[in-house]
Amino acid sequence: MKSVLIFFGGFATAIILLAVGGYVAMQYYSSMAEEYQAEWVPNFDKQLYKSTAELAAAKSEYERWVALGDVGLWSVDSGSLEKAEQFANETLKISEKYKKDWNYGNAIHKGHLTLGRVALRRNNIEEAKKQLLLAGKTPGSPQLDSFGPNMVLANELLEKGEKETVLQYLELCEVFWDMHMGKLEIWKDKISKGEDPNFGTNLLY
Repeated sequence: MKSVLIFFGGFATAIILLAVGGYVAMQYYSSMAEEYQAEWVPNFDKQLYKSTAELAAAKSEYERWVALGDVGLWSVDSGSLEKAEQFANETLKISEKYKKDWNYGNAIHKGHLTLGRVALRRNNIEEAKKQLLLAGKTPGSPQLDSFGPNMVLANELLEKGEKETVLQYLELCEVFWDMHMGKLEIWKDKISKGEDPNFGTNLLY
């Protein structure tokens, strides 16, 4: 009996040590990623060039739909607000046909983000906030579940002092982002303290 208790005691201790070790490792790699991304600068022009080429190569409505989300999102940075708005509305309209498709969540996410970025440049902050939260209500996708949400509109709203809306957005994103590895907690903590979070590559996803 004594040997059995010793065995299970040792087994339980091993499990606890593994759990603690896993948590520490997760925090370490999350910290390393944060430091790396602090030195990284997004290239929106490159994203627009790449997505425009993909749209031009589309040979069907479906292929066009897959490419539209990115084209709309980055057309905002070229100053083409009307075109970006048109792309976003087309993305959302076609999405109704593909609700079971792997790209549906991406399309909903980026379509609303694009409309929000357009609204923000037209000084309609309330509409931009509304669109950010609609983007956060995406059902997710293989990409969103793994790499997380696009944070470009959230970042722009933070610059306008809209931290409460951004915190709500992060809460919504927690529903689908299974592999955030502590990023959401780090971002929420910094925003709550009035600090600038480093969204890194999530400004492009």
